[in-house]
Amino acid sequence: MIENTSKKPHHHGDLHNALVQAGIALLAEGGTAALTLRKCAARAGVSHAAPAHHFHGLSGLKSEIAQEGLRMFRGYMLDAAQSGPQTPRARLKAICRGYLRFAVENRALFDLVFGFDTVVPMPTDKYDYNSMAYEVLRDACAPFVPAGTDPVIIESQVWSLIHGYSTLYLSGRFRTELDDRTENFDQVMTLLDRIGTDPAP
Repeated sequence: MIENTSKKPHHHGDLHNALVQAGIALLAEGGTAALTLRKCAARAGVSHAAPAHHFHGLSGLKSEIAQEGLRMFRGYMLDAAQSGPQTPRARLKAICRGYLRFAVENRALFDLVFGFDTVVPMPTDKYDYNSMAYEVLRDACAPFVPAGTDPVIIESQVWSLIHGYSTLYLSGRFRTELDDRTENFDQVMTLLDRIGTDPAP
């Protein structure tokens, strides 16, 4: 009997990541209702007790999935910013496009990260993914912050615009497909032309 006490070690080199990725897959397939500890364990191929023990319950698992979602979210914004013109105004609009694309392509994950019952705290540690994602917005807004103005004011204006647009888009208020939304999106984003002041050449 003693020889069997460790007969089922975790076959994953990284159980934490395996469970998080299983959770993300469940969210993509069935939304937040599909995310349970048992389903997550089954998808990852481990004991149903593993996620409860590893994350101390469903809320802990959701928190870790949200952190991974923020890492992905940051990547979407950075990729968008790097794919177009590198002027400050163009980069600002580009990260907004990346913001929307993340929301559309990862709806349940977007809901988990930004939902009213979110388990992700506001940024405090510059090394956590929440702060790293917010830093993309902050850096893009920085050139347009007038002297003597609290940067949070400009950041909040931009964030409110793109988050509101993304939320309305997901709710079906805009009758355009993702790849056909350019004119609508660009017209709304012209509001960014009024944000702050243009940086000196």
